[in-house]
Amino acid sequence: MAKVLLVDDAAFMRMRCAKLLTENGYAVDEAENGQEAVKKYQEISPDLVLMDITMPVMDGLEAVAEIKKVDPNAIIVMCSALGQQNTVMSAIKAGAKDFIVKPYQPEKILSTIKRFIG
Repeated sequence: MAKVLLVDDAAFMRMRCAKLLTENGYAVDEAENGQEAVKKYQEISPDLVLMDITMPVMDGLEAVAEIKKVDPNAIIVMCSALGQQNTVMSAIKAGAKDFIVKPYQPEKILSTIKRFIG
């Protein structure tokens, strides 16, 4: 079973996405900020990370850079309402593999995950 680390400061978004992923056969772990995400990544070595950008303590862009230092092959997909071109480019430059704009469609999340980890 593929492991997904879900990182978002909004509990509702984590709950909604975790439900979708578990119903589709993924094991899900959660973190509510970037700092927690980096720590959890090292503990559980997930197959893929779904990461929000705007979070307290450490934002998603910083967390991507930190995770990439630990694991250059980490597969990280950014999820954020901030769909501006420069934010997307910053996420990709930091090491994200893809970017999903919120509010997202469940099919978009699943197809993106399947593209990277099956």
